Amino acid sequence: MKKFLSIAMLIALLAVMMPASMVNAQGGEDYTVQADDWLSKLADKFYGDVNAYWAIMSATNQANADDPSYVKITNPDVVEVGSKLRIPSSDEAVAFMADFSPEDAQIEKLFASGAEGQLLAGNWWTSTGEFAAINAVYDIYRQEYPEVELIHAGLAGGGGVNFKGANLNKLIAGDPFDVFQLHVGLEAELYSPEEFLRPLDDILAETGALDVMPPDLTDLLKIRGNSYTVPMNIHRGNVMWTNTRLLEQAGVEVPTTFEEFFAVCDQLQSQGIVPLGMGIADGFELAHTFEVVLAGTVGAENTKGLFNGTVSWTDPGVTEALENYGKVLDCTNEDRSAGNWVQGIALVINDQAAFSIMGDWAYGEVIGFDATDYVTWNSPPGNQGQFFLVSDGFAIPKEAPNPENARRFIEIITRKDAQEAFNKLKGSICARTDCDYSDFGPGSAYFQGSADDFATNAIIPMVTHGSGAIPSWQDQFYQIATQFASDRDVASAQAALVLAAEDAGYPQQ
Repeated sequence: MKKFLSIAMLIALLAVMMPASMVNAQGGEDYTVQADDWLSKLADKFYGDVNAYWAIMSATNQANADDPSYVKITNPDVVEVGSKLRIPSSDEAVAFMADFSPEDAQIEKLFASGAEGQLLAGNWWTSTGEFAAINAVYDIYRQEYPEVELIHAGLAGGGGVNFKGANLNKLIAGDPFDVFQLHVGLEAELYSPEEFLRPLDDILAETGALDVMPPDLTDLLKIRGNSYTVPMNIHRGNVMWTNTRLLEQAGVEVPTTFEEFFAVCDQLQSQGIVPLGMGIADGFELAHTFEVVLAGTVGAENTKGLFNGTVSWTDPGVTEALENYGKVLDCTNEDRSAGNWVQGIALVINDQAAFSIMGDWAYGEVIGFDATDYVTWNSPPGNQGQFFLVSDGFAIPKEAPNPENARRFIEIITRKDAQEAFNKLKGSICARTDCDYSDFGPGSAYFQGSADDFATNAIIPMVTHGSGAIPSWQDQFYQIATQFASDRDVASAQAALVLAAEDAGYPQQ
């Protein structure tokens, strides 16, 4: 789904006028997809410009709204043989491309409008497990509101690394999504909520959602008296995914402390096995790993204290954590820069790495690739009894083009049936406390265990994913973790953390 899911990244290449050769194609026509056809190839054939496939996609979807014999294209990379397309005339294609800006993620122009309008759902869920999960919610919405054209506006990039900037640009430009994904907590501050977002306290109250959500989650919702996010799940950010086949082959046990982990790392490397699968291309993975290592070194309360100003970053425990972080990085695959977190967990799934430290959204990949019989989960070193809280939710912009359709979506995601359908595929537990995990398929044991742990563990709002710190503090944490991965300078990293905390308003001793 690369073309469709990365629209905002296709800036200069696509936002161009059609060449003069396009005028040779006069009048629109129907076309039946043949073997080895794809949209950009057809755009080149009819117009002499491969980038004009957006015009074909839009024209075909508009035709489908009136005549279902035309295919509905939701992903321009996948058009089945035998599908009926509408090929617009040269003039129509030129006019469409002149008014269509991939840079501004104008996805709504690629689809018809239903009798009750559209619902443009902005998010960063594009991997196998992620898309399957949100699509289960879309199915519920489409069944209940068939006259609404629901559009999945997914922009690839784990943790919203690409989506957040594109979303903010759309808000500022007055051309927002109808609903958009964000992490529950202080991440809402990124979007100047009092200026751009609609308070959702009325929906939370009317649906009774707050009555069935745990306090550790609801405590994160209020920003200066208003709730701008409705949560639909609870992820555990600190999980060490484990390939039991490789451990048995290597004759090692799951490590519980850093001392044990580094010893196991040496044993695995001596046998040619990658100890810790990692991909860092999405930008958040290094900070995520450091935060987990930090908690495993200094403990839950001290970790929270470091980010709320009650513990100084000059603490010797921070020095030890940075040293542990460096040693952990030495246990990872050398090509970690080439892939993202999905490739990191894929190394475990494909018997190429023994472990991967990542949140339980990675379990969606394990489930999606039918690896639950040999890929299991453990606490990362020192993380026993700790639960890093990461929660996904949705917000409604004040200028949402289809506000009633947006409200309907938010109401649905508060419901038990929608949260169960979503979370059994996403790898997370419900934001509600009344979900039944016995029917969550091959992952039931994990989900029930996660729910039990959430009820008893020390809860740590995760800074890397927007819950535990304001966006500027989070951004500096990212940068410091990334810089340290390059230079391994403990003293410089610790000094930078001290300055970052002071910039965030927490004076250091």
